[in-house]
Amino acid sequence: MRGGDRGPRGGATLKDLRNIGTVRRLFAFIFANYKISLIVVLVCIVISSLTSLASSLFTRTLIDDYILPMLSSQAASDLLGDAGVGPDYRPLAVALFKLAGILLAGIAAGYAYNVIMIFVGQGTMRKLREQVFRHMETLPLRFFDNHSHGDVMSVYTNDIDTLRQVIGSSVPRLFQSLITIAATFVSMLVLSLPLTLVSIVVAFAMFKVTRTMGNLSRKYFTERQKNLGIVNGFIEEMVSGQKVVKVYCHEQQAMEEFSVINERLRKSVYNANRIGNIIMPVNHNLAEFGYVLLAIVGALIALGGWQGWWLCGLDGAALTLGTIVSFLTLQRNFTRPVSQISNEINSIVMASAGTDRVYALLDEASEPDAGKVSLVNVDARMQEVPERTGRWAWKRPDGSLRPLEGLVSLDTVDFSYVPEKQVLFDISLTAYPGQKIAFVGGTGAGKTTITNLINRFYEIQDGTITYDGFNVSDIEKDSLRRSLGIVLQETQLFSGTVLENIRYGRLDATDEECRAAARLVYADAFIRRLPNGYDTVLSADGGNLSQGERQLLAIARAAVANPPVLILDEATSSIDTRTEKLIQAGMDSLMKGRTTFVIAHRLSTVQNADYIMVLEKGRIIERGKHWELLEQKGKYYELYTGNQISA
Repeated sequence: MRGGDRGPRGGATLKDLRNIGTVRRLFAFIFANYKISLIVVLVCIVISSLTSLASSLFTRTLIDDYILPMLSSQAASDLLGDAGVGPDYRPLAVALFKLAGILLAGIAAGYAYNVIMIFVGQGTMRKLREQVFRHMETLPLRFFDNHSHGDVMSVYTNDIDTLRQVIGSSVPRLFQSLITIAATFVSMLVLSLPLTLVSIVVAFAMFKVTRTMGNLSRKYFTERQKNLGIVNGFIEEMVSGQKVVKVYCHEQQAMEEFSVINERLRKSVYNANRIGNIIMPVNHNLAEFGYVLLAIVGALIALGGWQGWWLCGLDGAALTLGTIVSFLTLQRNFTRPVSQISNEINSIVMASAGTDRVYALLDEASEPDAGKVSLVNVDARMQEVPERTGRWAWKRPDGSLRPLEGLVSLDTVDFSYVPEKQVLFDISLTAYPGQKIAFVGGTGAGKTTITNLINRFYEIQDGTITYDGFNVSDIEKDSLRRSLGIVLQETQLFSGTVLENIRYGRLDATDEECRAAARLVYADAFIRRLPNGYDTVLSADGGNLSQGERQLLAIARAAVANPPVLILDEATSSIDTRTEKLIQAGMDSLMKGRTTFVIAHRLSTVQNADYIMVLEKGRIIERGKHWELLEQKGKYYELYTGNQISA
């Protein structure tokens, strides 16, 4: 029962690409949708970075051009005994006001790009969820057979949510760090070449630490996302199957299984965070070591009075006290971006692992559909009309119309879900318009599989399936499935009112048409007994209804769709015998004039079928009418009477 571990049916988790190309695809997706916003953000980041750099460079001017001259002037006045003459603070005040204006502009730019990136981040997540959902709706059923539902849900929640911080915070900080590093590096070269070399060595050491630990951390974050999907899949199975768990007293084993996969998740999270969280402290200590080393080297050069551009800077100026203080501030600006990158490495790596899983789902092949024949509504004169008329026709690529008759034929069809295990062998049958074809046989004989192939839920390996003379592969899948009304054995109801669930069969159906469909299948009586009748809100897949009542609603849904061809897969399996007899009359009325395929274990419901196909191990072993099969005294006779025929 473990969610996320499906064994030979294809594995539980989405394939792990672990390809940095997915991150580039994400950034390309963001840029394509928010090009103008990102340009504005980039401009704001440049302004914010340059204003921060300006404040650092101003330290040199403040000390060398204002503070030291004023101190010298004050000292000279004291020596001359001119106590009435004080330093002139007006130039300093003007310079400080100018700096304040620059810093205010930087603050405004920083606020602007953060607000814009929040908008970009949330918008990207919304668009990405929509893109994933749209693509998921195009995937074949085989994909959902091979992946746990909880693991797919984890893509929408955990994996996409990991992008929130990296888009809103890490990406702008990355741009800001690159701009700051470039501008600061040029400024440091101008001030002092030897001190710049020391800063480069320190920054290179920080880069190596970040890269090495980041690569190691990425492996664990990828494992973390995978294990998170497994845990979600297991929980989803336990919630949906809680009644079965309690019936078989499976609580203790479920807890033990959950403890195992939960511990696996804990270990992967621990390993990922253990590596990621030590990057910042290591880089911080390296930066502090570089700060001390720069102070020592700068002091030695300044106190030694050494000259020359190779010992000073590109401007040729001597290494002054203001230059050293300004350079130490620049050193902070130079190493801080590396530290910021390392501080964000956890979110970047986690987002990278999540992005891999998101694009793994997006890269899953959509359900193939090369059909060119479409289903259209026509009037009594066989003219195509937009409104629903109850008459249908096939529209060929050249625009010509052919009436829909309901002639379905399978010719020597072979099929297997997996290559090494074939489940259908040489299936041939023809359902003429208006006929009722029944499939009977033991569990796993292939009854439901045949109807799934008519719908093209799966593609056949050999043979052909035709519908009114058209190969079903030439019919658009939407048109093919719109012509088929299906009542599945496993009833699926959706959150909403009873009326909305019935209308799911045809969204343009009126309230009265929905009620008429319910009356036709004898669902009206129990619906009226509900607290709010047709306006009763269903919850948890119709958990407040009995299984039989849920199946009645599914039959009413097919009735309101009023399709030309019906497929009933154990449509009355959860209904008591008395109710079944009432429904059968309504079902007979619904099936009148329609080609109908019926799968039933209760053979009493298919006695009036035009032909009964008896399947065993994927083959049709008997076919004929009810009385003909009884006379043969074969497998059908055995199933009907319960008497095993001796060989």
